[in-house]
Amino acid sequence: MWKVTAFIGTNIVVAQVFWEGLWMTCVYERIGQMQCKLYDALLDLDPSLQAARGLIVTTMALACLAFLIFLVGADCTNCLSNPRAKARIVVVSGITFILSGLTAVVPVSWTADSIIRDFYNPIVHEALKREMGAALYVGWVTAGFLFVGGAVLCTSCPPERHNYSPRYTLTKTDTHSGYAIKNYV
Repeated sequence: MWKVTAFIGTNIVVAQVFWEGLWMTCVYERIGQMQCKLYDALLDLDPSLQAARGLIVTTMALACLAFLIFLVGADCTNCLSNPRAKARIVVVSGITFILSGLTAVVPVSWTADSIIRDFYNPIVHEALKREMGAALYVGWVTAGFLFVGGAVLCTSCPPERHNYSPRYTLTKTDTHSGYAIKNYV
């Protein structure tokens, strides 16, 4: 349900409602019957639809990869014993979640822009005008969750503490100045 039929003017009662998605188009008839049809050929599709398909599949792959990376660096797993390495892995997971959010928000916003432009275009016939479907709103919420989750993972790791061995220290001595510098090599 990326694009749905727009009800324009006084003709609210229609015999058919069209739903267009990434993988198929459906027609819901007033009698309660729904028919869906997969798109016939990949090369026959609109280039924006092909790009949206690819980006949504990339989003799913990146989100799954980010989750697997997170599992390696999580505190509850024993994959790594070094806490600094675990923290870095969690940050990499957060960055991957942010990238997956970016690949989700681009096709959703791109499709919404196309729908809005066509809706207000006087050249497009009223029967061909569409409105934004529920899947676009779900896509924006999903992208928001991916961004927020990635940001939380990137900022939740404790800062690295540098444990420098003291090479020079001040110690109290019996000299006139009161302090002497000892060198530890």
